[in-house]
Amino acid sequence: MTFSSIAFVAAESEAAMAALGRLTQRYPHVPPEEADIIVALGGDGLMLETLHRFIERRVPIYGMNRGTIGFLMNSFREHGLIERLSRAQKVILHPLRMRAKTGAGEEVEALAMNEVSLLRETRQAAKLRIRIDGKIRLEELICDGILMATPAGSTAYNLSAHGPIIPLTADITALTPISAFRPRRWRGALLPHTAKVMFEIQESAKRPVSAVADYTEVRDVVEVEVREDRSIDLALLFDPEHNLEERIIAEQFLQ
Repeated sequence: MTFSSIAFVAAESEAAMAALGRLTQRYPHVPPEEADIIVALGGDGLMLETLHRFIERRVPIYGMNRGTIGFLMNSFREHGLIERLSRAQKVILHPLRMRAKTGAGEEVEALAMNEVSLLRETRQAAKLRIRIDGKIRLEELICDGILMATPAGSTAYNLSAHGPIIPLTADITALTPISAFRPRRWRGALLPHTAKVMFEIQESAKRPVSAVADYTEVRDVVEVEVREDRSIDLALLFDPEHNLEERIIAEQFLQ
């Protein structure tokens, strides 16, 4: 990996801000708008925010964990950063693009690096119809919600909802129900990355549903379309010994 200028961004936590102070004293740096590589200090939430913030610049992002889980981050060390960046391996991610229509007729578009999730807003379970590439695949799903996850996001909310872990190179997405009531035994589906999924909310006035793309929430939706957007490349950098593909495979064998 070759680069000429580094920028640092950090979460607002005490650990991340302390790391920012030490690193900016130790290494030459420029504002994020001028850098050709960005070092993000925080957890996975900060990494998602940084990807969204600089999505138009397509600049590679190297994360160091100053948060909690840090699945998308490298380990934190102050020394040897230039050498680590030079050796770092690039992983390309493609986001999901969500188009949501509300009952009031508003249309909202947002991108998700991890997942798009539909969630019930009240005590009433959500009632959904699912179309894939225009064909009805599930006439009625009664549930707390449902999500569609990218491979990188398959180890996040998707895994907590008992969805499958997906290798980065698999070219598929996961469709995972959240507490499905009917059909009770439906556990979701694996879809080709080209699939266009349409969720139609039934009885939306009685059973309101919100749609969330990472941290963009749209309330009271009636239709939500989700597809992978391959026109957008997001570059994450990892130490060779901290390879993301290996971590995703290893996650499947944790006890």
